[in-house]
Amino acid sequence: MTGEQLIVFGVLAATLVLFVWNRWRYDLVALGALLACALTGVVPADEVFSGIGHPAVISVAAVLVLSRGLLNAGVVDSVARRLMQVGDRPWAQVAALTGIVALSSGFMNNVGALALFMPVAIWMSRQSGRSPSYLLMPLAFGSLLGGTLTLIGTPPNLIIAGYRAEAGEAPFGMFAFLPVGAAVTVAGVLFIAVLGWRLVPRRQEQEGNGDLFEISAYLTEVRVPESCKYAGRTLHALINAVKDEADVQVIALVRGDERQRMPSTYEVLREGDILLVEADSDSLKALLDVTGVELAANVDEHDEATQAEQLETEQAVEEERARKSHKSRHGELTLAEAIVSPRSMLVGTTASGLDLRERHGVNVLAVARQGQRLRQRLGQIRFAAGDILLLQARENALQSSLNSLGCLPLASRGLSITTPRNVLLASAIFAITLATIAFGLVPAATALVTGALVMILVGLIPLGGIYESIDMPVIVLVAAMLPVGQALETSGGSQLIAEALLGLGQSLPPAGTLALLMVAVMLISNVVNNAAAAVLAAPVAISLARGMDVSVDPFLMAVAIGASCAFLTPIGHQSNTLVMAPGGYRFGDYWRLGLPLSILVVLCAVPTILWIWPL
Repeated sequence: MTGEQLIVFGVLAATLVLFVWNRWRYDLVALGALLACALTGVVPADEVFSGIGHPAVISVAAVLVLSRGLLNAGVVDSVARRLMQVGDRPWAQVAALTGIVALSSGFMNNVGALALFMPVAIWMSRQSGRSPSYLLMPLAFGSLLGGTLTLIGTPPNLIIAGYRAEAGEAPFGMFAFLPVGAAVTVAGVLFIAVLGWRLVPRRQEQEGNGDLFEISAYLTEVRVPESCKYAGRTLHALINAVKDEADVQVIALVRGDERQRMPSTYEVLREGDILLVEADSDSLKALLDVTGVELAANVDEHDEATQAEQLETEQAVEEERARKSHKSRHGELTLAEAIVSPRSMLVGTTASGLDLRERHGVNVLAVARQGQRLRQRLGQIRFAAGDILLLQARENALQSSLNSLGCLPLASRGLSITTPRNVLLASAIFAITLATIAFGLVPAATALVTGALVMILVGLIPLGGIYESIDMPVIVLVAAMLPVGQALETSGGSQLIAEALLGLGQSLPPAGTLALLMVAVMLISNVVNNAAAAVLAAPVAISLARGMDVSVDPFLMAVAIGASCAFLTPIGHQSNTLVMAPGGYRFGDYWRLGLPLSILVVLCAVPTILWIWPL
């Protein structure tokens, strides 16, 4: 093994460990890997930032902008409305939701498609009186399956198309992935609808009454006001007053600058005390109703205007179950539950640090994090992807606030009222863009950027929302990893890996070697970003094909499918992460449906690939 190969393998090993550790965001890890290769001379100085202009990077960014335009125009909102008429049979709901989100994901960003249909899934589960868990995991997996349908369905497809061009062939076309993707998607959706949904663990069973989403571990702050009858009485008396109708645990008591963790139940409460309580929404409402404590709302208790808004907040909580919002003399307030997306500006920051109330018009009333007990004050909690927030905001500004923060609504929001003109205009622009790519009139990156620009010029995407719609961490990840992947190939590292795979599969037929490659990429994709998995595996696939003296196409297709089908863990794809908290899933829940689905994908994809793309 040469010195260059040792450096490349060392950098890649460290990169994979850091990806799995998840201490730093994946784009920063990828950038560090690129710089390490550059400083050691493995990546030439003039190629360090060549990934920025790579067609795959440009195409991914343009697809994200196009997806935002389709969402803004309401192209699929009408489909979402029709889904609400499916009925309450579990298999019908699962089939309809999974099928529609898969079809949508073939032509728009996976996470965008999931974000559109997730509130619909939660609404349907509530109306049926079932746990949302039986719909949300199938929904997430459907979005991953649908990404395999077209060139623009998922970043790995765009990356693989670029590698095919570098291998001396024409890039894969718009619908080159369709035969294999359709076979995998149809088989996957049918399996999930008929049997798969039964393998999903049932979590957080609830009545279908349209209440706030049931979270058993919301952390919120309540204040003991002057008017509270429990000021001057013990904490035990306050908790005892609601013991028959609420399950409330006091985590801490804050009195001025003093903080008591797990305070004694015989602690005498004083006016102005702040209690950090852990409770679900029903228990929180009972506590407010019976005892007279107020939501602290993470604001200054000495501010009179703030106190007035706190009173409005209490009224909003009381009336949430009946009307979801209320009128006040200051305007219309509403409560909403939202999930923090992986690319949200909130990730790694605190509510007080961002000054959410002043800058975004949002109060954070409570936070829930799956699998963890939060003990900090609300203003000190560093938000993480997947956190569920109970927010208060003006109703007419709620959606824009969620968009700017990068949060996705969980409650069944009123789907946006759209005009037929916008729907037709966006559909026409998108259809022309796809046709241009399909007929090979211009390169895919050029067509996609042109389509995105036209959507901006006709007003379907506001100027302020252009860059918000681009998932910059993914762009940086792909741009940084492309030169690293190239270094793996030029150093001969990919050839070494290919020879090792050939040795493992020497007793296997070509189909077995292809399956072995696909399974290996699937496993990698479950612990690192799928785009990174595609970048790392594509050079190996090309070397493997050349070592066998066969076409590179089936091996590149195997990488594309394997990288896109990360069903085993919640960290393999953003879609899996987003449904974890609202579905109440644990880390080990994903393999129950994900493992048989992964096996089915391999069994379906390998023969289809060899039929469409023979060796």
